Amino acid sequence: MSTEAAAKLHSDDELVARFRDGQDRASFEELVRRHRNRVFALALRMVKNEEEALEIVQETFLSAFRKLPDFRGEAQFGSWVHRIAANFALMKIRHQKVVDGVEEPIETTDGKFRPDGHWDVYPTGMWGRRADDLVLDSELRDRLVSAVEKLPEVYRAVFMLRDFDGLSYDEIANTLQTTVPAVKSRLHRARLALREDLSSYFDAKEGA
Repeated sequence: MSTEAAAKLHSDDELVARFRDGQDRASFEELVRRHRNRVFALALRMVKNEEEALEIVQETFLSAFRKLPDFRGEAQFGSWVHRIAANFALMKIRHQKVVDGVEEPIETTDGKFRPDGHWDVYPTGMWGRRADDLVLDSELRDRLVSAVEKLPEVYRAVFMLRDFDGLSYDEIANTLQTTVPAVKSRLHRARLALREDLSSYFDAKEGA
């Protein structure tokens, strides 16, 4: 059996150990193969540019290759490499903000947050319906993607890392270099902003 074929039989943890013990290139190449699509999807959702997303994938795995000998396994390899990718994506977003100007915070775009950070008005509509009734609706998916893209950077990043990629609050806080309470607050606000953005869609569906 070839080295490449043998690598496919191992778990991520085993591949990491093999690479760290003997700098086994085939083990690292298998880790890249397993995780590159999810890393690309995360990067593309964050920067919204395919060329830049591909650059982030390259930067992410180059960084992982360099840092893996010191990786201690406190998190799963997939979560660890996602954090690296998210950080590279955030750097690109922040650089673009400097070029294009400061992005308006979510609190001032809708004017519905009280000083304590909660909304005075909760949108109504079809949010009580079961998700599987609408999950196959391509129009809804397109509307959701558009709404997510309109979120300010810090809210979009938290929402995607939590609801798209399933990272824990601790992992997100570590990735974004903030606190768990800040992550929860931003996620709460992001979800409410999306709810408001999509409320007209749900109202129209309910009327139909």
